[in-house]
Amino acid sequence: MAKKTKVKKTLVEQILTKSGVAHTGIQINALEGQLPEGIERSHIFKTLALLGDKSGPIIGILPITEHLSKKKLAKISGNKKVSMIPQKDLEKTTGYIHGANNPVGIRQKHNYPIFIDETALELEKLIVSAGEVGYSIIIVPKDLANFVKASFVDILEETN
Repeated sequence: MAKKTKVKKTLVEQILTKSGVAHTGIQINALEGQLPEGIERSHIFKTLALLGDKSGPIIGILPITEHLSKKKLAKISGNKKVSMIPQKDLEKTTGYIHGANNPVGIRQKHNYPIFIDETALELEKLIVSAGEVGYSIIIVPKDLANFVKASFVDILEETN
């Protein structure tokens, strides 16, 4: 039996649709198995929630193929240091469980600073979580940044 295509929209998709922001919902598990035709792993972005020693919570968005430079993010966000929010505190801080954090939903409830790695600017579209594990949205990077009031910055760990 063929896998049924998703009809239900996540809250994130409903928010974007209501606001007139172009996007496409997609059911994808980026961490396991085959990716759909035409989708590259480097176009899938993870949403990381961190705690700055001065600013409180901050959000970093970067390709799943890369590592976050906490040093760069700390400097950019006006902190001396940043650390990942412990998993047990994640849902009460962002409203989402691990694997479902997304900038759209977080921005609806919180005014946390959001930083998207500048490599996103090289892409026509990127993929980011839609607020539920296994669900994502495909969106133009600048449309996402404008909607969630994010800045494009260099937050990637240097690779040697």
